[in-house]
Amino acid sequence: MQYKIIGGNFPAVSLLLQAGEEISCQSGAMVWMDPSIKMETSTGGLGKALGRMFTGESLFLNKYVAQQDGELALGTTFPGEIRALEITPGRAIIAQKTSYLASTPGVDVSVHFQKKLGSGIFGGEGFIMQKFSGEGLVFIEIGGGAHEIELAAGQQKVIDTGYLVMMEDTCSMDIVTVSGVKNVLFGGEGLFNTVVTGPGKIVVQTMPEIGLITKIADAVKNMIPKS
Repeated sequence: MQYKIIGGNFPAVSLLLQAGEEISCQSGAMVWMDPSIKMETSTGGLGKALGRMFTGESLFLNKYVAQQDGELALGTTFPGEIRALEITPGRAIIAQKTSYLASTPGVDVSVHFQKKLGSGIFGGEGFIMQKFSGEGLVFIEIGGGAHEIELAAGQQKVIDTGYLVMMEDTCSMDIVTVSGVKNVLFGGEGLFNTVVTGPGKIVVQTMPEIGLITKIADAVKNMIPKS
C-alpha cells in the first residue's frame, strides 16, 4: 500500500490499495474512492466498540477492501495535520482520544487508562486515551501543526494541558500544579501542566480542538449585538 498526505491545513490521505489490501477507518472518514473498493461496516466486536465509545470515537468502523487496484482518500475532521505512524512489535503508541483516523490490518486499537488518577482528572489529555500496538500503519489527526520531541531517559518536558498528541509507551505522564497564586489567577495557563518523562518520542500539537472551539465561540459571542 502506498499513501500520500494532501490538502494543506485541511488534509486528506490518499491511499493506493492493491487488490486484496484493506484498511479500517473511522465512520465518515471517506472523501472519495474508486468503484473497485468496497466498504464493510462493523463494530469489530462489542468490547472494541465500547472501547471506542469511551475514547469519543464512533461505535462503528468502516473497512475498505480493494477488489482491484484503486484509490481511497480519507479526510480529517479537524484543521491541522495527518500523520502516519509505524507500529512495530514492542513499540506501542499512546495517543489522545479522538486522534484515530485509520489503520492497516495488524494494528490493534485499544483503550489505555492512565495509571495515575491525577493525570486523568486534570491532565487535559484525559484519563482515557488510545493505545496502538501490533504491527502496521496507523494514521492520526493532529490539531494545527505538529512538533516531534525525542526525550532521553529521565528527560522531561512540561506541556500545557491538551497539547500532547501522542507518546511512545516508554514515556510516562504526570500532572503538576502551576505554582504561584498570581500565575494561576492571571497567567492564562490554567491550574495544571502535563509533564512527560522519557525515554521516547512525543508529538505536541499547536492548536488543540478545544482551543479552536473556544476561539470560535468567543468570536461568535463578540459578533452578537449587545442590547
